[in-house]
Amino acid sequence: MKVVVFDDDPTGSQTVSGCPLLLSWDVPTIRKAINHPSRLIFILANTRALSQENVQLRIHEICISFKKVCTLEGESLNNFLFVSRGDSTLRGHGYLEPFLLNKELGPFDATFHVPAFLEGGRTTIDGIHFLQGKPVHESVFAKDKIFSYSTSDLADWLEEKSEGLIPSSSVVRINIGSLNSALETEAGMKQLITCISNLNGNQPVIVDAENLLHLELFSTIIRNLNDSKRFLFRSAASLLNGLAELPATKNNSEIFSSFDLSLKYGKSKSGLVLVGSYVPLADAQLEVLLANNSCKGVELPVSNLIDILDSQYSKDLLIDLQEKLLCQIKKIIDNNRTPVLFTARKEVSFPSNISKIEFSIKLAEFMASLVSIVLSDIGYIISKGGTTTQILLSKGLRLKEVYLLGQIMPGLSVVLSKPPAINNHLPI
Repeated sequence: MKVVVFDDDPTGSQTVSGCPLLLSWDVPTIRKAINHPSRLIFILANTRALSQENVQLRIHEICISFKKVCTLEGESLNNFLFVSRGDSTLRGHGYLEPFLLNKELGPFDATFHVPAFLEGGRTTIDGIHFLQGKPVHESVFAKDKIFSYSTSDLADWLEEKSEGLIPSSSVVRINIGSLNSALETEAGMKQLITCISNLNGNQPVIVDAENLLHLELFSTIIRNLNDSKRFLFRSAASLLNGLAELPATKNNSEIFSSFDLSLKYGKSKSGLVLVGSYVPLADAQLEVLLANNSCKGVELPVSNLIDILDSQYSKDLLIDLQEKLLCQIKKIIDNNRTPVLFTARKEVSFPSNISKIEFSIKLAEFMASLVSIVLSDIGYIISKGGTTTQILLSKGLRLKEVYLLGQIMPGLSVVLSKPPAINNHLPI
């Protein structure tokens, strides 16, 4: 059994290693991934950066390719567990994507909503989702300009996001009490297995999780029922290891250090850092980074880029802006420092969410084009921001897939353009 993850943002793979991340979903690319030894396949759909209409188109396109591959390989859809990986702070198309996957790949007996990301302090207790112990609707994430919400009660959240199509009263809750009882007693285990076994008709279900034991228990039950039931998941990253039965990831310093280019070229090449995210954490991280003497910032003027794109002379003006920024980047590299290309921190207002999304894609494409020009001068890239990272990999570097080596630090994944020769040392 393989677990196929439709990842709505590049951060979904931050707890796993040794698996392919697909940036393209054509038949040959998916077919190659199905035959990879890893139990996990990540498809970087990046749907969080899309409008609802484009989410529907993308999910349909991916599913059509996947079903064609299954036909070619003689595989049944029943041999796969499908996960819509979403943000643990509830941003994204949390109702729409599971709805579309059920339509394309179903029918499923239930859709489990498991947003707990324990590594980041996101827990769910009695159906209420928390961030560092506080209800998540009180956080800055709930005020997101595109994906805002008003409640931390996940049943109410589903009703809100589905515009009433999923009444909160219809949502099944697998709470902490049930999970603890199943961990402690045989009777509790039988009761929980019976509850999950009786689900049908794509029942919406909320799953609590306060620690990894809860997710491991839930995953074990799901795997044991896989021959008789079909389930769909909308989850954060923490659930994935349990579903795929992956060993705990390790930060193997020996493996990571083997990619130091100074071993090959005699001296280390400079890196390049991209920062496109606008969340407060990204602002704080950028501030610390720019205070480091080994780094030098290059600010991309967002307002200026908007004016250029609206101009009748946009082509020439874009070239001028590109040359100006490239000159700064190359000068920093020549001085043996690390250029940090970041978007101006003041967020710009847009007339609609769709226009905001469309511009964010154009902005990321412009940043990716800059990287592609200096690629031979740098040894590594650090990218912050979902759309920024996805477009960097797929358009800037023109990759159809990357290989997830693992996490060099918690939550910080390292990817390569192809599997390393040492991949036999990695957990698969």
